[in-house]
Amino acid sequence: MFVTTSNPSHREQPVRVAIVGTGAIARGSHLPALTALAAGRPLEIVAAVDVDAASVDAFCAEAGIARPYTDLDRMLAEQRPDLVTLATPPRFHRDQTVAALRAGAWVWCEKPPCPSLEDFDAIEAAEGSRDDGPYAAIVFQHRFGSGARHVRELLAGQAMGRPLVAHCQTTWYRDEAYYSVPWRGRWSSEGGGPAMGHGIHQMDLLLDLLGPWAEIRAMAGRLVHDVETEDVSTALVRFENGTMATVVNSVLSPDEVSRIRIDCERATVELTHLYGHRNADWRITPAPGVTPEEADAWRDFGPDVPSSHEAQLEGLLDDLRAGRRPRSSGADGRKSLELVAALYKAAFNGGTVRAGEIVPGDPYYSALHGNAPGWAPEPLGSATEVPA
Repeated sequence: MFVTTSNPSHREQPVRVAIVGTGAIARGSHLPALTALAAGRPLEIVAAVDVDAASVDAFCAEAGIARPYTDLDRMLAEQRPDLVTLATPPRFHRDQTVAALRAGAWVWCEKPPCPSLEDFDAIEAAEGSRDDGPYAAIVFQHRFGSGARHVRELLAGQAMGRPLVAHCQTTWYRDEAYYSVPWRGRWSSEGGGPAMGHGIHQMDLLLDLLGPWAEIRAMAGRLVHDVETEDVSTALVRFENGTMATVVNSVLSPDEVSRIRIDCERATVELTHLYGHRNADWRITPAPGVTPEEADAWRDFGPDVPSSHEAQLEGLLDDLRAGRRPRSSGADGRKSLELVAALYKAAFNGGTVRAGEIVPGDPYYSALHGNAPGWAPEPLGSATEVPA
């Protein structure tokens, strides 16, 4: 698939892109984002990769991509892409990202990033030693778009005063049929439960808006589903700026909603949506004494750019062209995974976990379950024998 700009004076070489994984997220998000952006910039989708030959053949035929592969290393060697987008299960992300980086390609990797901080640090270590990359960025599209950008600027400038209290909610619903898929609800394949696979988007947005966290306390439970991971978690988080937040992640909630609320000294800002947001999904309520003119200025979000894969990918392509580190890569991409790891450690150990505490040698560094009794997967063949 080759699409370039309609401007004949544009002399940039096209960015060569390969899509790895041809399932629902590639079809529904990665390919549409690439196709939309290709209409305004030089971009060539040179290949797609999947272990399922029939799937990748069908994907390429439908999308007009010339070269299907079932072997990632062979594709990297033959096509030398500039950018690889990963739409594969989390357990493959480390090895696939490292392979692409070592081949000189930038990587845009779906969330969850990878099953452990150890894996993430291995990815970061494989990034280019030069300032121009290659780099690996995580898909955290909810922090992109006009609404998140506007509120981030208001909070950074303390236009509404200091942030004081926050709430981060991902309350979704997943039934038994959802968990009947063998790889779901397992640490080895999903990396975690709703805190990792569902709520990480809103937690990432909260961190992007409020800055670094300082400490966390948490609870987790299996209230309904027969899974290795949790199906609900709650947490209390204190941020470095003093903000105190509650976090709820659930797959037990029939009335599904994603929500962030931040109470500042002079206003409350709230986002309510489900899987993506527009300007109209944000609401700012001024405190008594705020002038209508000031409140109207806060509510002026400008042109509507919805949160989306396309919004994030557009910035990533600009960064690739400029040879600069993209957002949601390196330390900026790691912070959300660290918060998830700390949530699990706090929940399973029953104590307070502080930022930066989970380091090599800590059991939660190499696995998010931390080998905690009752939560870690049982070793094969460890089932208790019943005497005759």
